Amino acid sequence: RQNKAMLAGIIIILFFVLVALLADLISPYDPSTLGVAYQKPSREHLLGTNDLGQDIFSEMIYGVRVSLFLGIFSALIVTFVGSVLALIAGYYGGAADRIVCAVTDIAMAVPSLPLTLLLIAYLKSGVFSLVLAISITAWTGTARILRSRVRQICRLPYIQIEKTLGVKTPVILFRHVLPNLKDILLTRMALSVSGAMMTESGLSFLGLGTYGQKSWGNILHFAFFRNSILRGQVWWYLPPIICICIAVMGFMLVGYYGQQKKD
Repeated sequence: RQNKAMLAGIIIILFFVLVALLADLISPYDPSTLGVAYQKPSREHLLGTNDLGQDIFSEMIYGVRVSLFLGIFSALIVTFVGSVLALIAGYYGGAADRIVCAVTDIAMAVPSLPLTLLLIAYLKSGVFSLVLAISITAWTGTARILRSRVRQICRLPYIQIEKTLGVKTPVILFRHVLPNLKDILLTRMALSVSGAMMTESGLSFLGLGTYGQKSWGNILHFAFFRNSILRGQVWWYLPPIICICIAVMGFMLVGYYGQQKKD
């Protein structure tokens, strides 16, 4: 309750999650239904229609599902990969630590956006290809931060005593190490969601996103490439920009202020 910024982020996230779950109920039209093109906002179409006559407001509602799914699923993969590598490096140390650190340093040295574009170009188009491309380039920050924390935990006296007594490694990791990482894991995952959503929006805007499924970035792509700015159709290109900014801000507030409170 005292962390108002984090509470605001949670409310924003819950709002978009609720919209995604209730999209079938609150959407006035099927977003694939064709009608009269380029209609202005009205009672029938709150945000007008696009070049195919599809209701933009309905597209925005269903776009929440795609954008959130891509962001959350990518964040889960990023957090999982980063956690596994951090546990290996921080717990075992020595050669394992040097190898993980070397791989992480090399991955961080490679520009993420060009690599993501290259992966998207060679992978089959689709949601899971997009998730894979985003995840491959986004795990390094999580692995580096978690590794440092795992090393600190593993140097504690009670961990050293359990190692000396011959307690099995999985027991130590799952009973003592991972529970002490839960706050960092949650905040890093929230930040990973926001990063993945921004990356997806950029890729979709460039025409490298999902086909047949309208995410916010995809809506923005068609709006710009159908000359919505020249036509003055603010109701077409502005709503996805606003939604992307608000959703990303929600996850950023949870991630940043959650970590700040932890510190």
